[in-house]
Amino acid sequence: MAHSPNLSGKTCLITGPTQGIGKAATLAIAKLGANLVLVVRDGQRGRDLADELRAAGNPNVELVIADLSSQAEVRRAAAEFLARHDRLHLLINNAGAIFMDRKESVDGLEMTLALNHLGYFLLTHLLVDVLKKSAPARIVHVASRAHVRGTIRFDDLQSKQSYGGWSAYSQSKLANILFSAELARRLSSTGVTSNCLHPGVVSTGFGKNNRGLMSFLIKLYSFFARTPEKGAETTIFLATSPAVEGLSGQYFADCKAIEPSREARDPEVAKRLWQVSAQLTGVGKDS
Repeated sequence: MAHSPNLSGKTCLITGPTQGIGKAATLAIAKLGANLVLVVRDGQRGRDLADELRAAGNPNVELVIADLSSQAEVRRAAAEFLARHDRLHLLINNAGAIFMDRKESVDGLEMTLALNHLGYFLLTHLLVDVLKKSAPARIVHVASRAHVRGTIRFDDLQSKQSYGGWSAYSQSKLANILFSAELARRLSSTGVTSNCLHPGVVSTGFGKNNRGLMSFLIKLYSFFARTPEKGAETTIFLATSPAVEGLSGQYFADCKAIEPSREARDPEVAKRLWQVSAQLTGVGKDS
């Protein structure tokens, strides 16, 4: 991996930082001296992580407690950040989950879509102006190779007609890639880049919120999976490496740009998804 720069004086906001690849990436970025703003759902886990980071030598750690499946909480989290900061150099959209049973968010939206895609979409929208003001700045979205099994079901985006945990997850990860690409197009020439990545099959707490067969499969996968530290390498690379300075709209795995699925490369699908997402989050479809 290319040499990572000193991030002293740079402000970084990370979602989902308390476990797995999110935690591994946070620990690595903390060592580079960044001012960290960590958006966490579990306050105690967040405080424990903040204590760990400070003990490791980075005193510049703030917590924002928010459930990113709730649009009101996403808006509050963004408002809290903007009340305290006028610069943001790095946004890492990492929080996500898989749900084997269909459930809805407080906004009445299918939970996988609400958390994994619309959480990324709305938070980024609310912070994009401060990112532009801070340019050069970077946005990194954690997606997944699971996107290759997904399709954007515009006629049943909320999976009301039929639901499968893996299909909903795959759709959400495809949405991450399409969002990242369309965002890169819209941010062209602003000095803000948008890239996404597949971290690999990683042994983390991911998926352990489910029971039965899903829980068993996650445990089985963990025997073959890479460590969170290995899984976080591409996130850290996209967040910090001079090698990707100015590069935008790409999908990475193992620190290399690769080609995602055909649907993930379709600009018309990306534009349509942006419009639908804007309507679902109330931000105005051309914003």
